[in-house]
Amino acid sequence: MTEMRSRRLMLVHAHPDDESINNGATMARYAAEGAQVTLVTCTLGERGEVIPPELRHLSGAALGGHRLGELKDAMRALGVTDFRLLGGAGRYCDSGMMGLPDNDDPGCFWQADVDQAAGLLAEVILEVRPQVLVTYDENGGYGHPDHIQAHRVAVRAVELAAGAGWDVPKVYWNRVPRSVGEEAFAKLNGELDGLPFEKAGVLDDVPGVVDDERITTVIDGTAYASAKAAAMRAHATQITVADPYFVLSNELAQPLFTTEYYELVRGERPLSRESDLFAGVGEAP
Repeated sequence: MTEMRSRRLMLVHAHPDDESINNGATMARYAAEGAQVTLVTCTLGERGEVIPPELRHLSGAALGGHRLGELKDAMRALGVTDFRLLGGAGRYCDSGMMGLPDNDDPGCFWQADVDQAAGLLAEVILEVRPQVLVTYDENGGYGHPDHIQAHRVAVRAVELAAGAGWDVPKVYWNRVPRSVGEEAFAKLNGELDGLPFEKAGVLDDVPGVVDDERITTVIDGTAYASAKAAAMRAHATQITVADPYFVLSNELAQPLFTTEYYELVRGERPLSRESDLFAGVGEAP
């Protein structure tokens, strides 16, 4: 059993590295403040594209095992001790990008029975009893099948857990406000000549971008910028960091956000932007 702390945050992600890119500063902040931070990762990312040439021999289960090691290092950088793989290591494998034959693999997460996978996640919810759960929107942020499936499974798991004794008070989607993204990319383009990256991406490369008015919550993680960058560097097969920027395997530079943004989708929508995911949540056991 997880220690029952007064504030409990759960994050549901598709692959190792998603958590550090989307929520690394948030995770580090709440862990440092003494909250229980629980990460559930749905696959090991066995079909991810590998950046370093010396590691490109890794694929399939070997890559998954390596990425699990990267995840452990990233969690150490963020100060998070409770991280789990949905159903255990290897229960669901990476589905690859949308439209590829990999999507048809009966063992991949995209092909998982949603109720069955949600039942496994609901067991974790009932154990941890988080007041806050963070995951992706219905498009998975950018359309990756495992991200879409993580959304579906998380939503259903919250429903199942509510019926079995724990109603998660607040659920958030990961977001980036459009104005913030536009400003960050304008700055990136102005600094590109001094970076080890040849090309900059565009705002459409960033998952979860929405109009500013949809943002309900802003988490200032600037004090944990170095922890987030270290966690992202730990995912070396997938990410190259030149703080405050990074690239994925497409080699297109994008900003590393240390203030992280959310949209509350379960719970009472605040009249003004929150600065705390636990705003309005009591400390019930």
